[in-house]
Amino acid sequence: MQTYPIPMVPGPVAVPESVRQAYRPPYGSGDLETEFFDLYSRTQRLLKAVLGTRDDIVIQSGEGMLALWSALKSCLVPGDRVLAVATGVFGYGIGEMAQSIGADVKTVGFGYDETINDMARIEAAIAEFKPRMITAVHCETPSGTLNPLEELGRLKHAYRVPLFYVDAVASAGGAPVLADDWHIDLCLGGAQKCLSAPPDMCFLSVSAKAWEIIEAVGYVGYDALKPFHRAVKNRFFPYTPNWQGVAALHAAAQLLLEEGLENSYNRHDGVARVCRRRLVEIGIDLFPAADAIPSPTVTAANIPEGFTWETWDRKLRQSGLVVAGSYGPLAEKVFRLGHMGTQADMELMEKALNVIAETIGSR
Repeated sequence: MQTYPIPMVPGPVAVPESVRQAYRPPYGSGDLETEFFDLYSRTQRLLKAVLGTRDDIVIQSGEGMLALWSALKSCLVPGDRVLAVATGVFGYGIGEMAQSIGADVKTVGFGYDETINDMARIEAAIAEFKPRMITAVHCETPSGTLNPLEELGRLKHAYRVPLFYVDAVASAGGAPVLADDWHIDLCLGGAQKCLSAPPDMCFLSVSAKAWEIIEAVGYVGYDALKPFHRAVKNRFFPYTPNWQGVAALHAAAQLLLEEGLENSYNRHDGVARVCRRRLVEIGIDLFPAADAIPSPTVTAANIPEGFTWETWDRKLRQSGLVVAGSYGPLAEKVFRLGHMGTQADMELMEKALNVIAETIGSR
């Protein structure tokens, strides 16, 4: 397996030794042991702190995309109105996901290099469309942007929209996520980004209103949320619990909270600022618009003149640096450095930027 000494992809990120060690014990069956239910409950409490919520936390076995589908399919029936506020690949994609299960979707769209900025247009759409659910993405990783959500949550609350669904997979732990303050009913997270665990677990907060709707919808399937509503109370999970995965997620969340959320936010922000400043000094154009809010967990930049994505990627890898391309309309045009979790490290970033500078100079 080829590995690289300077890993800077925006997830999965490098996993610290203490989290890897959580997989090693010979765990029994989570269905049978009180010890597992205690671990699950402790992990729920840690994740509540990460997401800024008092709501219930559901932990599922699967990559972050599982949580995105799970929340949509568990809360929507054909014909339900969904207002998708979109600024990038995932924001537009969530609208398409909702549409695929029969929802009536209206999209308030912005440019892929923008962040949410026209609240009057969004408010008008809410007032006219009267959605059952509003969806938004906090960190648009393909664009390297961070959407402000407080005002969107205020509108959700003011217009009594039943559900506010937020993808916080690439921001939770690396930037403030305040699910309760922002009136978020379904706040979705993943293990493999800022928490620096392997990509086998996801989690989400579920409000009382969301549970009410989930119970009424009654969706059944492997990704259904309903069976988790009373799983701990009834000592019964809908499928074999991933004891190893929950143990690793607990270890990762514990590391984050021991560092302190504010310290983590400052670490991510500091590394991101150095990344953006140095890229500009090197002569590389940042992708987000000048008035957009850049993400503290991932930076997106235009592939330098004289390179294709293939040649740029190959040159960087030859020097030990691995970065990511992008998706959708940004594919072959944008590359990304993921400075999240363990990779929000100033020394690692300096090494990455030095490689980039040398590669540009060798044109």
